[in-house]
Amino acid sequence: MTDQTQLREKLRKLEALFAGAGTPGEKQAAEAGLERIRARLAELEQSDPAIEMQFSLPDVWSRKLFLALCRRYGLKPYRLARQRATTVMLRVPKKFVDQVLLPEFRELNAELARYLDEVTTRLIREEVHRDTSEAPDASKHIT
Repeated sequence: MTDQTQLREKLRKLEALFAGAGTPGEKQAAEAGLERIRARLAELEQSDPAIEMQFSLPDVWSRKLFLALCRRYGLKPYRLARQRATTVMLRVPKKFVDQVLLPEFRELNAELARYLDEVTTRLIREEVHRDTSEAPDASKHIT
């Protein structure tokens, strides 16, 4: 199983966990789980009105993942004029963000970061130099 295949499988399992699907690998269960989350969002919109929220994302990969999750749930992310590219605005019920969107994003983002770190380190080690350790603190090595 390739690294990419393993990552995709982990992402599917996490998605199934958050969607509440009974059998993570089945497409129908995943679709039903997604519909349940969308229904939950619609229900929250009735009792907890959408508010404008701002999210600052640390890197391009996190932002792409966050935008994809928002769009998956039918949300419409945007940026205001002159905002940094790392900023994403969203009109959404706060409960949905706290209970669904951010927990799912954090889990998926952690997996994505681990995967990207492993791939980057391996490529540097194999193609540039095998020592990929951090630079030592100069204050400890003053002679």
